[in-house]
Amino acid sequence: MNPNPSSPRPSTFADPVALMRVRSLELRARTVVEGFWKGLHRSPRHGFSAEFAEYRQYVPGDDIRYLDWKVLARRDKSFIRKFREETNVRCHVLLDLSRSMGYGSKTYTKLEYARTLAATLAMFLHQQGDEIGLLTFDEVARDYLPPRHRSGHLHAILAALDKPALGIGAALHAPVDAILSRGRMRGLVFVISDFLTPLTELKAPLSALAACGHDISLMQTLDPAEIHFTFDSAVNFEDMESGRVLPADPDQLRAGYLKKFNAHQQGLKSLCDTLGILHHLLPTDQPLETALHTYLSGRQSLGQRIDRKSST
Repeated sequence: MNPNPSSPRPSTFADPVALMRVRSLELRARTVVEGFWKGLHRSPRHGFSAEFAEYRQYVPGDDIRYLDWKVLARRDKSFIRKFREETNVRCHVLLDLSRSMGYGSKTYTKLEYARTLAATLAMFLHQQGDEIGLLTFDEVARDYLPPRHRSGHLHAILAALDKPALGIGAALHAPVDAILSRGRMRGLVFVISDFLTPLTELKAPLSALAACGHDISLMQTLDPAEIHFTFDSAVNFEDMESGRVLPADPDQLRAGYLKKFNAHQQGLKSLCDTLGILHHLLPTDQPLETALHTYLSGRQSLGQRIDRKSST
């Protein structure tokens, strides 16, 4: 695997605003996944994914699940995508459906972006032959689909992702308890949320997951206005979870808000570093193909760090 993979070309990425106009969640996810692979194919350093190593010529006896059908159709040549580990991976995707995820300064909300991200991850990993599970949550654990790789399972996940949000707040211990109560088989765990939650409420459930040996990635989905506080005129701020409205002058709040926000982000990163968790900040104006690449880059770096520790 290339130690310094280049990013796919941005020209192949789907514009998030245009993508979110597509009503079908499945079509959105398919567009992102296909754009991501197209970007890798066009990259001069294409050999890259979590387990993906390189292409090689097909030989009789190879598993045709790994045959690149697009290359076969376009160039009449048979190539196999080689994988670093050819064993199936067990994955859980945890999606926050709390009311605060309903905020969006653009034409779509954080929740729509997060749903599309969850669907994209599910489709991407399903195509790699991995077992995918889904658990949605707010104050309690909602829909749970255990990790499987079988016909119809991906569509069941997409249908669950399309359900409306019902809750108000978010409590990460609920989905984590649900996973741990169903066995301690290790695997990948993606947690998709804005993580605008006190760090004291995140530490215990994340520590419990890490202690069981899960490979955890936090996908923090935030609106650009939340990151940069771009408000420039008097507005009414509404707490999405309590409904409380606070009239305010943004100029008076900006410095204090950014100080607290950056402190929260630094604390979250420090917690993740301590527990060996990958943290990815995903602004909702960022193409989702970039999110996939960032995630895979992080996994590769983590693997290299683990390899170095193992060799010392």
